[in-house]
Amino acid sequence: MIKKRQSSSKHGSLKSPMNRPQLEKPSAMSSSSSWLHQIVDLYPPGSSNRDWTCAYCKVFQPPRTRHCHDCDKCVLQFDHHCVWLGTCIGKKNHCRFWWYIFEETILSTWTVALYIESLYLDIDKAWWKDFIGVILLAILIFILIFLLLLLMFHTYIALTNQTTYEVARRKRIFYLRGAPDKVHPFSKGICRNIYDFCFSRESGFVLEAVPPLEELEARAAPYTCRDIFCCRCC
Repeated sequence: MIKKRQSSSKHGSLKSPMNRPQLEKPSAMSSSSSWLHQIVDLYPPGSSNRDWTCAYCKVFQPPRTRHCHDCDKCVLQFDHHCVWLGTCIGKKNHCRFWWYIFEETILSTWTVALYIESLYLDIDKAWWKDFIGVILLAILIFILIFLLLLLMFHTYIALTNQTTYEVARRKRIFYLRGAPDKVHPFSKGICRNIYDFCFSRESGFVLEAVPPLEELEARAAPYTCRDIFCCRCC
């Protein structure tokens, strides 16, 4: 695992030396070559540079990076593009997105409770007002169920150090095809995953190397009593 400080936006977009006008200068060429060598070390041996070079912005992409066509930039640890927030969810803002879902879930729960309480109040009201209240309550319950499922899903991928894109397109990501199905390649244990998820907004970030296939196969073995005692899962 190699630590590389790069300029990034609030969601972790990459700005590679390849994109700079000074690329033709010797210093810029040296920087681009150094970046390329570090990227090569992050991928399994034998990987083609065509697999990790962005066809749109010509960036050497580290593992877990994807080009977002809506934002027109490559995003580190790309999760998805949120149309409601109008931005990509990536390494730098995934934790804040989780808190956003959590707050919306609490707000929806509180609103549903208020609606149910209002329906039980002994107040003379027109029948159509109660009818509208029931319809709104049904819509709120549907939204609440959706938010709860969304919160549970993003909690799960945070605990296992995954992204929505990796879960949905695992078979199409070339460096994840050979990984065992029940193994999360980038997971470092629950405690470390939570720490990285919550404190990833520091200046710079850590580029994660793809674990060797031998390591992934060893991690696919069932837990033993010793593994549980040593907190292997944590």
